[in-house]
This record gives sequence, structure tokens and C-alpha cells, in this order.
Amino acid sequence: MFPELVEFYRKGEVIPVCPEQLGGLQTPRPPAEIRGGDGGAVLDGKARLITPHGEDVGEAFIRGAKEALNLARLVGVERAILKEKSPSCGPYFIYDGTFCGRIVAGRGVTAELFNREGISVTSENEFKRKG
Repeated sequence: MFPELVEFYRKGEVIPVCPEQLGGLQTPRPPAEIRGGDGGAVLDGKARLITPHGEDVGEAFIRGAKEALNLARLVGVERAILKEKSPSCGPYFIYDGTFCGRIVAGRGVTAELFNREGISVTSENEFKRKG
């Protein structure tokens, strides 16, 4: 999958976290997409993060993003490698909120919070290309 990341993990240079779990959501869980903007709009109260059944899970995503940020600050993280297209972690792209598989430019909730707080964010794909 991503052997470069596995090697960093073995060296103790990676802290694997899932903001959605930190926010109290179960695994597995229903998919969720941002409707009405991106992660910044969710943080600002201008967009909703919903499941296909209309359940608003935005508060759990915000809570998880804040917990991930607290952990990152605690250990001095300067750079985060995040999962592209995730409504939490997508650093460049997310799904458009229609559950039709369309991808749009935008950050997930955690990626946006990290960016606002000065933590550099990149995707697992970009990390693989740059090494």
C-alpha cells in the first residue's frame, strides 16, 4: 500500500489517528459528505456534514478535528499526511455532498483546522510521489 509510511511508522515518526473516531463515531460507520461547502464552511457553521440518510454528523467531525489538533500540538506535529477525499482529512479534494461520487476541490474538516493552525497538510498520494 504505502511502504514509505509503514517505515516511518516503524521508526516512531508517524502517529496514526482517525479524527472521526476521536469525535465519537463508530467503525464501520455510514459514509458522510459535506453539503454546502467544504471543511472550512463546516467549521464556520455554514455547511453541514451529513450521511446518506440525512443525519448531521458535523459536530462529531468538529470534535474529532479538535482532538486531533490537540494531539498534534502535544507532540509537536508540523506536517500531517492525510487521506484524500475524506470529509475529515481530505487536504485538496472532497466529495461534493450528493453521494454520487463527484469530487470537488476543498479540504475536509481536520485538514482545514490543521491548515488554519499552521500545520502543513498533504495527501497520502502526494507523499508517495515526493517520498
